[in-house]
Amino acid sequence: MQFPHLFSPLRIGRVTVANRISFSAHLTNLAENGLPTERLTNYLVARARGGAGLIITEEQSVHPTDKAYEHLIEAFKPAVIPAYKQLTRAVHAYDTRIFAQLNHNGQQCSGSLSRLPVWAPSPVPDVLYRETPKAMEIEDIQEVIAYFARSALHVREGGFDGVELQFGHSSLARQFMSPLTNFRSDEYGGSFDNRLRFALEVVAAVRAAVGDDFTVGVRLCADELIPGGLTLEDAKEIAKRLQATGQVDFFNLTLATFYNLYMVGGPMHVPLGYTVPLAAGIKEVATLPVFATGRINDPVLAERVLAQGQADMIGVVRGQIADPDFARKAREGRTDEIRYCIACNQNCYGRVGLNKTIGCVQNPAVGAEATEGEGRLKPTLRKKRVMVVGGGPAGMWAAKIATMRGHGVVLYEEKEELGGQVLLAAKGAGREEFGVIARNERNQLARLRVPVRLGTQVTPELVAEERPDAVIVATGSRPKACPVAGGDGPQVFNVWQVLSREAADGLGERVLLIDYDGHHQATATAEFLAELGKRVHIVTSSLFVGAELGPSQDLYLARQRLLTKGVTFTADFAVMEIKHTESGPEVHGFNVYSNQWDVFTGYDSIVTAMGNDADDALYFALKGKVPELYRVGDCVAPRKVDMAVYEGYQAGKRV
Repeated sequence: MQFPHLFSPLRIGRVTVANRISFSAHLTNLAENGLPTERLTNYLVARARGGAGLIITEEQSVHPTDKAYEHLIEAFKPAVIPAYKQLTRAVHAYDTRIFAQLNHNGQQCSGSLSRLPVWAPSPVPDVLYRETPKAMEIEDIQEVIAYFARSALHVREGGFDGVELQFGHSSLARQFMSPLTNFRSDEYGGSFDNRLRFALEVVAAVRAAVGDDFTVGVRLCADELIPGGLTLEDAKEIAKRLQATGQVDFFNLTLATFYNLYMVGGPMHVPLGYTVPLAAGIKEVATLPVFATGRINDPVLAERVLAQGQADMIGVVRGQIADPDFARKAREGRTDEIRYCIACNQNCYGRVGLNKTIGCVQNPAVGAEATEGEGRLKPTLRKKRVMVVGGGPAGMWAAKIATMRGHGVVLYEEKEELGGQVLLAAKGAGREEFGVIARNERNQLARLRVPVRLGTQVTPELVAEERPDAVIVATGSRPKACPVAGGDGPQVFNVWQVLSREAADGLGERVLLIDYDGHHQATATAEFLAELGKRVHIVTSSLFVGAELGPSQDLYLARQRLLTKGVTFTADFAVMEIKHTESGPEVHGFNVYSNQWDVFTGYDSIVTAMGNDADDALYFALKGKVPELYRVGDCVAPRKVDMAVYEGYQAGKRV
């Protein structure tokens, strides 16, 4: 077997899991009215069917004051038990074990949702929610502990195989343990022993409620990654104390807090396996199984971590969101068929953080597993000859899905390589992993033996000559021209020209980048220029540079990298004109709040991130002239890659 460690069983407390791949806890927003839903069950069952050895549900609330998100499961209510039984029965049908994660978010809650005071060890507002909490009285503490025990009993009665207590990045227990958030002077504050008291009492109460024959584990923050906070050495001592109780069966590791949320679900710029050293550190002091979770998106890396003894269980979360069959494909040696996660965070963290249901830019079936996905495709009743024009994500998905349904498909691409704008985006600084999207789909097309015609520009005459039954147009988009006076001057370039090196000879040393994008198109291009040794200044009419990067956890790191590479910013500035003078281009505009006009001079070139225009000429030339005509992706309207994938998938289903 290619991955002997990854596909060996593991005893965790009172249960044995078939392999070392866990689908660890993460928010989905698929719950409704405090209960698991059929959509959530289908979402988890798809990963059980795909071979995951263990599933750990998203955090479930243990108390009415814990309302960090609108769509949390309320484990403390008895009404949850029947829904639990439906969920656990469905998962158990695939020989997968399932644990429930229980949590109280403490200061990381919102009274606007619960209409109750936020409870915390001390009246310290959370950096994200910024609501001053009530310092918990002793009776409040005892009540929450009792509610943890009640919720754990519901979990057991609902058919789960174990419970995971969230003492990690977003938890009341961590807030009690951390000197950053606990300023109490009673028996629950001050000394290390006192700060650990709440966690120990929660564990004891839960163990007493569920009995000795039920698995109980802890999600432990291995490092708060902030001065004055908990360190790895603190986490080691906490792990030793918890293990010494004899009441805990495993440690699942997380790190960071809401001060540095980008390290909880590390985006693309965070190294693969970035939490593994922390797991290895905990294993130095713990004999219980230790789970490592975070940017482990490849069975090869997972196998190496296990083989080197750095962890006992591997949490593959975003990897199994992207490909529910990750585990099964790895076990069967079909690693080239895995749809690898790229940690773009655009539709997983990016959606749930905005109170939307979870998604994935590469997997249009997320949240709709009962009816959507490649395993739910219906064969066509009549095989058609289908031309797909454009080899970007939309075109590749349309060609793949139409072929899987039984059509005769030919994919045409005018460039010499499939991938479309994904290939260009991958040239941005630190965005190389984005190109994996193209690699994933090229592998699928090769496996399906879809004919691909590279270097071929499709014209209406070629379509007439081929006489297809259907044409799917996926011709993408092109950069918008700078709309202001002087925007077409010789020293003005767009981001495509920069990333493709077409503009290399004309950029000079001093570059002004006009950002009307707010996303990676602007920031990654600016960083690309800085890495070439250019002195870069960004102007934007938004409140700040990278205004669209917050939900995907990219904002902090993007700004940090730009600043450390010498890039400077001016926000709130609307560009109205570019004048071309003998001494170089001048950018004229005004502050959008004060209306004060200003001019930027001293630059060798201007780079614009203005967004794109649809390349829809072929579609309109064919409209009414072919039996079936579809258009998908950016040639409908320029958007992000998730919509290109989704529309390509849908067109492949409809044709």
